[in-house]
Amino acid sequence: MILGTDPRGFVLVRPPGLAETGRMQVQLLNKSLGGLVAVGLLGTALAADRPNFVLILADDLGYADVGFQGCRDIPTPHIDSLAATGVRFTSGYAAHPFCSPTRASLMTGRYQHRFGYENNIAFDPQNPLMGLPLSEKTIPERLKAAGYTTGMVGKWHLGAAHPFHPNRRGFDFFHGFLGGGHDYFSVNLRQAMGEGYQVPIDHNGKPRDIDGYLTEDLTRAAVGFIRSRSGGPFFLYAAYNAPHTPMQAPKERLDRFAAIQNPRRRTYAAMVSILDDGVGEILSALEAGGVRDNTIVCFLSDNGGPTQSNGSNNDPLRGAKGSVFEGGIRVPFVVSWPARLPQGAVYSHPVISHDLSVTALAVAGIPESETRTLDGVNLVPHLLDPGLKPPHEALFWRMNGGSAWAARAGDWKLLQTGANAAPNLYNLADDLSEARDRTEGPALEADPAARLRMRFDQWNQGNRPPFFPGYREYHEVKNKFYRELIGGAD
Repeated sequence: MILGTDPRGFVLVRPPGLAETGRMQVQLLNKSLGGLVAVGLLGTALAADRPNFVLILADDLGYADVGFQGCRDIPTPHIDSLAATGVRFTSGYAAHPFCSPTRASLMTGRYQHRFGYENNIAFDPQNPLMGLPLSEKTIPERLKAAGYTTGMVGKWHLGAAHPFHPNRRGFDFFHGFLGGGHDYFSVNLRQAMGEGYQVPIDHNGKPRDIDGYLTEDLTRAAVGFIRSRSGGPFFLYAAYNAPHTPMQAPKERLDRFAAIQNPRRRTYAAMVSILDDGVGEILSALEAGGVRDNTIVCFLSDNGGPTQSNGSNNDPLRGAKGSVFEGGIRVPFVVSWPARLPQGAVYSHPVISHDLSVTALAVAGIPESETRTLDGVNLVPHLLDPGLKPPHEALFWRMNGGSAWAARAGDWKLLQTGANAAPNLYNLADDLSEARDRTEGPALEADPAARLRMRFDQWNQGNRPPFFPGYREYHEVKNKFYRELIGGAD
């Protein structure tokens, strides 16, 4: 029940006591011709060729914390195998410097700012307005309408109330949790509010205990979904909680990393190692089912590593989760499709997380008439022909209602860290660590700043202000409201 709104518009609630028809054209690679071939009506012939799509999202993974990014103290052979059988993106970005907004972008194929989704959402199962807006059509909804079976495991973080449940937003199968994090070992049947770190695991709307360790439990669910598919293409979104806090790992796995002296880094390494094992089990299930070659597997993190809280490493980047410096938004990013894409390749032009969403729609045969309003770009043509112009003329980020933002075009990046901060200009080609501000440089270097500011302002005109507060502020305001409601105000 909605009780009212705070003067700033925060929703306060009482605690618990259509797709176009016609010819659908899809661009699929014809390997023997080495090019793209348009195929006709979306039907049984096309269904046999359409790839499966597996999107694996790590949570708070550091930029330098997988082998293909140069990590030496945490073996990640299975994640590295994706880079060996696919394309590694050296300028791969998340759509936001922290969790929930990036997920909103992934699930819609749009900049989340278009619909005012700019903060981390509070876990509140009774709030019918705080979630991914129902007006936004999700990627799984579009894929399901095109004949895909859709499944998700792991962290949703796009609304805990019933209307926002993954099973109501396009997923045939869901096994995971609705909040922003979870304990890795335990649930508490009595926990319903707070941040939901011990709520029961949600299995298609029914409560479950954790089967052992959370990351392994999620992997079993992902593998079970893959094995249950007897025919037709599928989409799997494996949104792992690891290596997000709380920092927890089984003793046996911690013992493997006894040589790491820093205890937080040791636990982090164990968590990443188990995540890597999960990626390996997913790949093995695809191989066993005979569908690995025609399955697009994508791996990335939802944002940069929060180095102080979980022991992650973003070297050589500046900044961390929550920052518009590279360390907050540039992430490990790889796409593997053995049947179609180059293997062991490197792509250097900037791409962003919601490009993966639109790529999934394109290879599924969703017509451009349905997707041209989305912000992502189908990456497949660019990976097949590196001579094509870059997927984006510019990329953008915005947080804190626009007080912090960034824009990148080519090698140039302009950013502002706060409302009272002056913009800083960097050339990432020779200054990846963003150590030398170029705004006070020669006149030749002043032009990129002006152009990027103009581009950001033009992009920002199409955005909405945040329609809900951050989770900490939300709970603070709500608790104060309830205290006053019962006459217990300070």
